[in-house]
Amino acid sequence: MKKPILLAIAFIACLAYSTEAQQISPTPDQVKMLTSQWTGERFADGRPKVSDDLLKRLEKLSMEESWGFLRNKGYHNQYENDWIIIDDDRAMTGRALTAQYMPLRTDVNDLVKEIGKKEDRTQAGGTNSWPIDKLVDGDIYVADGYGKIVDGTLIGDNLGNAIYAKSKKGVIFYGSVRDLAGLSAIDGFNGWVKGHDPSYIQQMMLTTINYPIRIGRATVLPGDAVLANKYGVIFIPAHLVADLVINGEFIMLRDQFGIQRLKEGKYTAGAVDSKWNETIVKDFLDWVNKKSDLPMSREELNNFLKDRNW
Repeated sequence: MKKPILLAIAFIACLAYSTEAQQISPTPDQVKMLTSQWTGERFADGRPKVSDDLLKRLEKLSMEESWGFLRNKGYHNQYENDWIIIDDDRAMTGRALTAQYMPLRTDVNDLVKEIGKKEDRTQAGGTNSWPIDKLVDGDIYVADGYGKIVDGTLIGDNLGNAIYAKSKKGVIFYGSVRDLAGLSAIDGFNGWVKGHDPSYIQQMMLTTINYPIRIGRATVLPGDAVLANKYGVIFIPAHLVADLVINGEFIMLRDQFGIQRLKEGKYTAGAVDSKWNETIVKDFLDWVNKKSDLPMSREELNNFLKDRNW
């Protein structure tokens, strides 16, 4: 097995019996090992720092484009759907800060609190505030609440305001929230959750922050780029984001050109929907060279086209 996979298995193992051996979050070096294929800038906690420009461009891509690219790269478990969305008219992109919750077990929860005290984590309120304390601008709080709805509400509007103040983003919860009306009133905040309920969080415990987690059928690592819209949520390994974005933007251009030519009656549907012949390729290149509103830079497009097999 590859080193990152072995490391992930070790991270997800049961809590150690010794507080000296266990930590709530991995060290920056451990996060770097887990995300070793990323070669760019990182946060102080070791998470990959995908650029704001790429995240903004990612927001315009479709689920199908992003999902298809990842599948072709061998990443088959990065998508989850069937969400309740606070504002489904807005897409959200950002960098994942992960947290895992489990059903309460008193001895383990006591250990987590003891470790948290040694790590100088706040002792006021519940441990569900700990991930929020670590958020920075551009982060999306991604939590595995194991699908619990009643008594599984990870935040209400107070914590929602705290999340937005730190990240200017929102949440992806495989679990629930309370006070959906209050959360909806936070200007700019958004969330993808599995349910909502007026109850408070009970019989749950935080176990880890910034370790690998499961969100439905997806595996999420700290620093993954998140694309969330009305059609689902996809978690993109940081080292693949740049290639995924330029690939998706090119497909958008290709589709735009194809639809325009079909409306004009210039080509048949079969010709546009299969491998293009030299005539269509030349027509497309002439068309794209005249465009003044490309989603990527002209240099990025030219470099991408060098290796394009039509």
